[in-house]
Amino acid sequence: MSEITAVKGREILDSRGYPTVEVEVTLASGHTGRMLVPSGVSTGKWEAHELRDGDASRYGGRGVRKAVANVNGELAEAVIGLAADNQAFLDRRMIDLDATAQKSRLGANAILGISFAVARAAAAEAGKPFYRYLADAYRIEGDLRIPLPMVNVMSGGLHAGGKLDVQDYMVVPVGASSYPEALEQVSAVWQATRVVLNASGYEAFLVADEGGLGPALNSNEEGLEILCRSVEQAGLKPGSDIAIALDVASTHFYDPTSNEYVLGADGSRLTSEGMIDRLEKWVSSYPIVSIEDGLAEDDWEGWRRLTERLGERIQVLGDDLFTTNGERIQRGIDLNAANAVLVKSNQIGTLMETVEAIRLAKFAGFRTVISARSGETEDDVLADLAVGLRGGQIKIGSLTRSSRLSKYNRLLRIDEELGGAFEGGKVIGG
Repeated sequence: MSEITAVKGREILDSRGYPTVEVEVTLASGHTGRMLVPSGVSTGKWEAHELRDGDASRYGGRGVRKAVANVNGELAEAVIGLAADNQAFLDRRMIDLDATAQKSRLGANAILGISFAVARAAAAEAGKPFYRYLADAYRIEGDLRIPLPMVNVMSGGLHAGGKLDVQDYMVVPVGASSYPEALEQVSAVWQATRVVLNASGYEAFLVADEGGLGPALNSNEEGLEILCRSVEQAGLKPGSDIAIALDVASTHFYDPTSNEYVLGADGSRLTSEGMIDRLEKWVSSYPIVSIEDGLAEDDWEGWRRLTERLGERIQVLGDDLFTTNGERIQRGIDLNAANAVLVKSNQIGTLMETVEAIRLAKFAGFRTVISARSGETEDDVLADLAVGLRGGQIKIGSLTRSSRLSKYNRLLRIDEELGGAFEGGKVIGG
């Protein structure tokens, strides 16, 4: 494998029109790799640091020229000359160079861009699709399969202006026998949801960050009712064909002063136990198979009780709780807090640490869901990552906008290459 000869960073725009980092890497062989770094708005405080300029005269302070300068300067100097196939050494050098707990000096967005761009250049030189390169490089066991998609249909929270407390109402095609069938069913539900919303007197054309519909419903539970009606409207059966997944993102409506969960759409102020009761009620009333961030990011005892109550029935999925961080994942394992981990590479900042997080979760028997961010790009790397590392499930967003469809369509191409191998509903217990 040849060495890195050039690193180039630039400022581009993400799906929300905000700046993000793009990195291109060139090897001595002439092969290149590129990474367009995603960005989150619903972020946990334990995430790796996304370096922004803070200059209000450009993009409201959200420019990334500092991160780009770090790519082209200090980081490039550190990695040029390294072998492209020694990912652990490359990533460790950048982590040590930054020398902060959350990559705040050089920026996780700068470091992640180089980390993935180098790996993709190495895959190109090896003559392998990126998913196959990952599987071989990390000795992934078992046949590769297309992950089960968890697809956004309606949004609230920070993704849709706070009209609802629950951030994402998603559908999971647990009854589909193939990935193309899964997409067809989800598309039918998405279109049916617009019909149901219009018939109920709601605006069905407002679209949130991840492409889902953003209706101003009267309550959080009404979103569940509408999803079930939409599944039936599409000619499918709630539960057996299509199940429901929620991203509650409860950290964002948790009040640390009163130690309460304040649900504005429902007019409720709930203790941790009260929030667990509310979630259990929803699980008992609707075909829910996964709840993400049902409690706040540091409510560890609450998470333990939530998992004790619901862990045998559904996927209790940690995002802000874990932030793809091995130390926090280990704490969750030790406490039996959650039974699944949402994986976002830009929460931790390197490919190496992403792989370590997935391995740690799987070794403990936790499920993994490979996830996009609310601020995405046309980069389709997430699809290869989920297949190559056998993530099992994937959370991309809705079936709208090219920033989402680039990943869904990449999975269609990979599906052909794998001969239709699909995880299906069994991976989530469907």
